[in-house]
Amino acid sequence: MQDTVLPADLRFFSVLAMAGSLSAAARELGLTTAAVSKHLAQMESRAGVPLVNRTTRRMTLTPEGELYLEHARRILDEIDELSELLGSSKRRPEGLLRVNATLGFGRSHVAPVISKFVSEYPQVSVQLQLSVMPPPLTDDSFDVCIRFGEPPDTRVVARRLAANARLLCAAPGYLMKRGTPVTPHDLARHNCVGIRQGDEAYGVWRLSTGTGAAHKTETVKIRGNLTTNDGEIAVKWALDGHGILMRAEWDIRPYLDDGRLVQVLPGWQTPNADIFAVYSQRHQMSNRIRSFVDFIARELADISSRG
Repeated sequence: MQDTVLPADLRFFSVLAMAGSLSAAARELGLTTAAVSKHLAQMESRAGVPLVNRTTRRMTLTPEGELYLEHARRILDEIDELSELLGSSKRRPEGLLRVNATLGFGRSHVAPVISKFVSEYPQVSVQLQLSVMPPPLTDDSFDVCIRFGEPPDTRVVARRLAANARLLCAAPGYLMKRGTPVTPHDLARHNCVGIRQGDEAYGVWRLSTGTGAAHKTETVKIRGNLTTNDGEIAVKWALDGHGILMRAEWDIRPYLDDGRLVQVLPGWQTPNADIFAVYSQRHQMSNRIRSFVDFIARELADISSRG
């Protein structure tokens, strides 16, 4: 009886699905596009069902392909973890590590950390994907996701890497022209730079002050003539004097330190954006993932202490 699935098919199909096209998978695997197409056709012949829908522009998985991918990734992860567990105390981490992070923080902080990590652990291959929207917590495409805010999901492990407050700020020139807000409701009279990211409510800022019985929260509907889904662009607009911005401290600290931005309403707190490494519970024993999370935690702590 012919085998429906061969071991070599699992990694091949995982790479193919991640690449998104036959040509991209061919580059990733160091093969020709024709060879990738032939391998896929042989897999589908053995499986007896189509695994991929092909068009001239894109490639999507069939329902059977989605099922194949889900099981392939789980089997590959278990093989890697078993290999690590059998010699974790003797061997340095190795294998493929798939990391996801947001665009701005990923470029500025995660990518440099990965550069140092692979220098120390050259047997680990890292694939970094940056995205505006974080992938769903149930998405198994990544081993580690670097996210802002603790995810409310007990199915994943969320390790806090660093504190990260959101601050209100503006360029000194803007405040000289428009005045400095004294209360949260003063923000309604100002031009505010809007950022559309994630699932957060757009155009509404919540600020709180005091503790205990004296604690209170103000909700402000902001307005402004500039909006983007890219945090780096929003910071540049604020630096150009276009308005007041709410942004994570990690992204604006250099500009606050050199005076190009000034904190607004420093007595009021906004929802924090602490930085977390998020990964599946079944990955928490992986030497490769544990080593990376420990490494990035140390690096961010070092950066924070210098700041």
